[in-house]
Amino acid sequence: MKKALVFGVLFCALCLAMQAEPADGLKVFISVDMEGISGVVTSEECSRSGKDYDLFRRIMTEDTNAAVRSAFKAGATEVWVRDSHGSARNILPDLLDRRAILVRDWSGGHKSMMEGIDETFDAVLFIGYHARAGTPDAIIEHTMSGVVTDSAVNGVSLPEAGWNALIAGHYNVPVVFISGDKAICEQAKDMFGEVETVAVKDAIGAAAVCLHPLEAQDKISEGVEKALKQLDRYKAYKFSPPYTLVLKLKTEKQVYNGAFYPGAKRTGDWELTYRSDDIMEIVKAFIWMRK
Repeated sequence: MKKALVFGVLFCALCLAMQAEPADGLKVFISVDMEGISGVVTSEECSRSGKDYDLFRRIMTEDTNAAVRSAFKAGATEVWVRDSHGSARNILPDLLDRRAILVRDWSGGHKSMMEGIDETFDAVLFIGYHARAGTPDAIIEHTMSGVVTDSAVNGVSLPEAGWNALIAGHYNVPVVFISGDKAICEQAKDMFGEVETVAVKDAIGAAAVCLHPLEAQDKISEGVEKALKQLDRYKAYKFSPPYTLVLKLKTEKQVYNGAFYPGAKRTGDWELTYRSDDIMEIVKAFIWMRK
């Protein structure tokens, strides 16, 4: 009788332990840009030749750490950080949370800012993101490069967050959190519906009202933990096929060159169109047509 009672108690304890801590845990992917990092207001601050670049790459690392720490606190067992700005060698490896896996430099492949993402991840976080090209009252707004004036898939104009969410969506992984300026937070809500956002600054023309970096990092920590503890709220970002990409560029030379991409057609003044039933082919076209 006693043995049966002891066995029953141990069995119940084991069941409770299994419920409290899932065997697989969470696997989280973090893509980090720089224009939307705490305090950044000019392109010079994001450039390796800029006087204050070293300061802001440190703050970029600290904003990232705020997200990494909260991801582990929320139950993550593996966190990947993709350095997604400029050279893709901005985050300071020695200051990054030692538990994170860091992806640096460009592979040359089409996943670009999402290099390393696959179907094994449970959630995506965007840190330091910015609004799409042409957005009013936005800090350093652009889309991938200065040559793109607009890029749309199935009639939806996309910022970099939209493109990267579609790549994640291809693997059925939802974007659950984004930090950056107020403009990209609003665009993210329009695109994704359910998404946790933290605006670390708000534009006044070319100026910005900025949170102190430590205050911004506290808010990032809170937002990430909240998002990861409610994963059932979020859905992977997807469009229905067929897909139509309409890309508008700044110069005749760029459009002329882009029209040589197999399947691309010139459809207007400095406008290119490409169609496919495969979203990753659309992503590849977007990468190469604007070169």
